[in-house]
Amino acid sequence: MNKRKGPLDSELIAQYRNGSEAAFDLLVDRYQSRVFTTIFLIVKDQKVAEDLLQDVFVKVVQTLQSDRYTEEGKFQPWIMRIAHNLAIDYFRKSKRYPTILMEDGSNVFNSLKFAESTIEDLRIKEDTIELVKRLIEELPEAQKEVLVMRHYMDMSFQEIAEKTGVSINTALGRMRYALIHLRKKMKQLNIAYDKTFYPK
Repeated sequence: MNKRKGPLDSELIAQYRNGSEAAFDLLVDRYQSRVFTTIFLIVKDQKVAEDLLQDVFVKVVQTLQSDRYTEEGKFQPWIMRIAHNLAIDYFRKSKRYPTILMEDGSNVFNSLKFAESTIEDLRIKEDTIELVKRLIEELPEAQKEVLVMRHYMDMSFQEIAEKTGVSINTALGRMRYALIHLRKKMKQLNIAYDKTFYPK
């Protein structure tokens, strides 16, 4: 078995809380490579990954110093979860809006009816992109996570399964339900769009 050398994470955390900066440096040395790799595999950009790596340890410091740390004995999964969440948040806040395909293969934006000719129609399209973003945010967390990782980060279902700690079948199932829920919400939106912009 792979046995870690040196003090336990919990011992280093206790030492850091008692004022030992060296103890925190050891924690950084122990995990920074793993944290960076996790972030980089998601964002695929070294500069962004380096920035987010710093953000991870800033968050760790803030949590430890404020006595809000409650993951005793589980420091590694905790810090990896922070890294994962910050990488996900980065993509949610970025302006990358890829093509999201529904179950039948149609583009998610084609499911909402609008033309692309006039300035007004272009404004409607921009508003629609914002609506889709909002609909995605309203999805259950597990479904939203898989959809973002698949369509915004271009990750394979194998990668998604590994990152989220579930089986490939579970990841596929979450994606399927995410698209079903998205389509249902968009059908409701279509009714409003049809009545407003396309009166019979």
